Amino acid sequence: MSLLAKIAEIENEMARTQKNKATAHHLGLLKARLAKLRRELITPKGGSGGGTGEGFDVAKTGDARIGFVGFPSVGKSTLLSNLAGVYSEVAAYEFTTLTTVPGVIRYKGAKIQLLDLPGIIEGAKDGKGRGRQVIAVARTCNLILIVLDVLKPLGHKKLIEHELEGFGIRLNKQPPNIGFKKKDKGGINFTATCAQSELDGETVKSILSEYKIHNADITLRSDSTADDLIDVVEGNRVYIPCIYVLNKIDQISIEELDVIYKIPHCVPISAHHRWNFDDLLEKIWDYLHLVRIYTKPKGQLPDYTAPVVLPDGKTAVEDFCLKIHKNLIKEFKYALVWGSSVKHNPQKVGKDHVLEDEDVIQLVKK
Repeated sequence: MSLLAKIAEIENEMARTQKNKATAHHLGLLKARLAKLRRELITPKGGSGGGTGEGFDVAKTGDARIGFVGFPSVGKSTLLSNLAGVYSEVAAYEFTTLTTVPGVIRYKGAKIQLLDLPGIIEGAKDGKGRGRQVIAVARTCNLILIVLDVLKPLGHKKLIEHELEGFGIRLNKQPPNIGFKKKDKGGINFTATCAQSELDGETVKSILSEYKIHNADITLRSDSTADDLIDVVEGNRVYIPCIYVLNKIDQISIEELDVIYKIPHCVPISAHHRWNFDDLLEKIWDYLHLVRIYTKPKGQLPDYTAPVVLPDGKTAVEDFCLKIHKNLIKEFKYALVWGSSVKHNPQKVGKDHVLEDEDVIQLVKK
């Protein structure tokens, strides 16, 4: 039996099974089995596998990377060429873009790389079309823009989300608050710090035994589902923020536009007429959570034209030094910082001090 046939069989059985307390255990097992099969699909066993396909691995440049995901002919290439001035072949038939086309924009001093990925079709996660490589590139992005046609958005949105979920990409979610630690002996030790609606000790044991894990500590710190537990055990999930870009708003009425504006994580634009690009860029900036740090040479004014851009969560003075050059940290004595992260301007700080957006820093060497 092929992998796809096995997956289809399990999905059918899940669809047939009623959801209640008595079957929760069985469904948990099926979900774990499904996740294992999916993983085999993404990373084929043995051998080096067939090459990745021409033109897919694009070198990462700039401070952040954004991938455009969507079905063929929703205007991804038009959006890219109007945003970044890069010519990605545009035509009115499907599958015009066949490989990844990179472009770069400068926004608020940060260099942001945009990738126009080829159109995704249904069944991409099962290896149809060029889907597997497209989604593999999408996994490396800091932000995903799902480009939808405003005339047929919701069906497409669900399909694309389903394809990305099947690849272990979780959109606009936080990693589940579950502690998981393998041991050599001692069986499965299960603790829940709050009431659980779905998981109990038995279900957890059965899911773990499906992965041949018989000794582990599991701590549930929030109300979790079987899927959350499987995500933690698999350990290869990526959590990426996502914006839905509704294109072609020049074809709908104002009333419909008002309704669309209320959808969360969503920006309506017209790529062809360049409408609402500033709103889109502003939202992209919000979702990327980048931190700009300005440098100040001794005895001179700060340089506000070229900030050093750090990703969220890696904004200590040490990270700043490493971003410039790895030898800087060896000669580092202390730094003077002006801005919102310090009480006094300037303030003397060590390498563990966490910087905030638009701080000014002056390094003092030994």
